[in-house]
Order: sequence, then C-alpha cells, then structure tokens
Amino acid sequence: MPTYQDLYQTTWHADYPLAETTVLVTGGAGFIGHHIVTYLLIHGAKVRVLDNFVTGHQHNLSPLLQNPAYANRLEVIEGDIRNLADCQKACLGADVVLHQAALGSVPRSLQDPITTNEVNIGGFLNMLVAARDAKVRRFVYAASSSTYGDSVGLPKVEDVIGRPLSPYAVTKYVNELYADVFARTFGLPVIGLRYFNVFGPGQDPNGPYAAVIPKFLAAFKAHQAPHINGDGTVSRDFTFAANAVQANIKAMIVSAPEALNQVYNVALGARTSLNELASTLQNLTGAPLPATHGPDRIGDIAHSQADISKAQQLLGYAPTITVPEGLKVLVSWG
Repeated sequence: MPTYQDLYQTTWHADYPLAETTVLVTGGAGFIGHHIVTYLLIHGAKVRVLDNFVTGHQHNLSPLLQNPAYANRLEVIEGDIRNLADCQKACLGADVVLHQAALGSVPRSLQDPITTNEVNIGGFLNMLVAARDAKVRRFVYAASSSTYGDSVGLPKVEDVIGRPLSPYAVTKYVNELYADVFARTFGLPVIGLRYFNVFGPGQDPNGPYAAVIPKFLAAFKAHQAPHINGDGTVSRDFTFAANAVQANIKAMIVSAPEALNQVYNVALGARTSLNELASTLQNLTGAPLPATHGPDRIGDIAHSQADISKAQQLLGYAPTITVPEGLKVLVSWG
C-alpha cells in the first residue's frame, strides 16, 4: 500500500532552502492543503497551518503532529480567514503563503452564495492584506478552472475566459483580480494556480458536495452503482494531487520576474469522460456495477481541458502522474 512518504520522495524544489523557510498553508487540514503540508515537512520546511476545520479535518494533520520528525516543525492555528486578526497572526514571520483555504463546490455556492462570497472573497482579501503587511516573499493561491465559465474553446488558455456559471466561479475570478491589483499596487509577488478537478488520497467522499472520483470509488467499494449526472459523456481534465503539489512548490520557488503576477493552469492536459472514469474504477475495484444516470448538474459545462504550456514554460511544471496511474494509487491506498 503506497504512503504519502512514497508519493513525495521526489524533490521539486531543487536548491531552494526549504529547511530555512517558514511556509503558511491556509486550509492546510483540507484535501490539497494537507498534501502540500506533507511534502513541505518531508523536505525540511517549517510549516504553519491556518484552518477553521469546517471542510478540513483534524485527522489529516494528526499523523504529522504525532510524527517526531515533523511535530516540532508543524504549528496549527485554528482560525478563520474571515477574521483579519487570525490572518495577521498566521502571517507573522511567514516567508511564503500557500493559500488553499476556500469554500469549494459549485453546488454549495448555488445553495449558499453569501457564505461562499464571505469566505472566498472577504477571506481572500484579508489574507492579501495580512501577507502584504507581514512582507511575505511570495503569495501563491488556489485559483480554479471554473473561471473559464461558458467559454467553449478547448484546450483552455489562461487569457481566454467566458462568463462565470456559478457564484463559486465569480469568487475565484475576483480572487485573480484582487491578486493582480495587490501585485501591481503594493508589490506583493503573487501566483495563481487554476486547479482542474484535483483528486487523490484524503479526499472526502461524504456529503452532497463531494467530488466525483471519491464518490464513485466509495460506491464501488460498497458494491453500489455510482450515480452520474447526465449521460456520462461530460469530460474533465482530472489532475492527481501530487501534480497540484508540484505546481505549488514550483510556484513558491520560481525566481524569474516574468513568472510572477501570473495565473497558471494546473492539470494534466488531457480529458477523461465520466463514463471512462467509471469504467476504469470498475476494473480496478473488481466491482463491475453499471452506473445510474440522472439530469445534468446546474452550473456545469460539457467539457474541460487545460493548456498547460504556460506553466511548463515559466514554472517548469511537469505533471508526473496520469489519471489511470492516480486512480490505481487511490484504489490501493485502502
């Protein structure tokens, strides 16, 4: 059975002195956040986590806090990015901010746009202000492929976007606008990473807003048929978590001036349909149950695929794990 130690033995930070760096990871108890925290600790960094544990989980950090090799380099602050004082406390003494904290999910934002706005826009602005005032060296933030909205062109190129299709998409686009203003007005070095459908170990399969891969996998392991919204031809650029971690590490260490104050696609650069996804998981789990189908989900687009050439050229991003490989790791994780 693979472990996080196995996933993150690869070094993506070259000669960057992680052992001399204090990194604040907001949302570090969440899915992508705890992957980033794990990489940083394995490679010697001092890590501070800011999380309110609404969508993040204590169990994502407990093994790290209980590991004597990491415990003295990991600080956990329970706080909320909607509280400026919490953001200021967390940024104090940090060299780099990797901002992952957000209220995710398109359906959640349609149900509760007000809270989504408060967290994703108000909280983001608090973090920018706190990072600026603390004079952090770099601010890297989780953007989203939802920013492409109703743009139908494929593959998605960073400077061509459409109209947002959900309140969540609006918030993530506003993040990019605020980051650009802070970079140009206050000289805060920023980089945005537009994640495309990240999946991997530690992703919560429970609840109405769970992502499709953990929900499919949980269904197959329970010998139940997975449910697909629509006819299953919808396709996404599914991206294994380790690739997203690599992008964050590359973004925090890149030194070329032209790479800063930019937004990058973080993906594999390929498409997988929901039917293909279900078929692969059926084969891997040995539970060949036909999927059930329902209506299309509101706020969804038919297809999404990223052009990752900008991240490859300016960040040195090179995704290493394909969708089938990532699914195999996920199934064998237990």
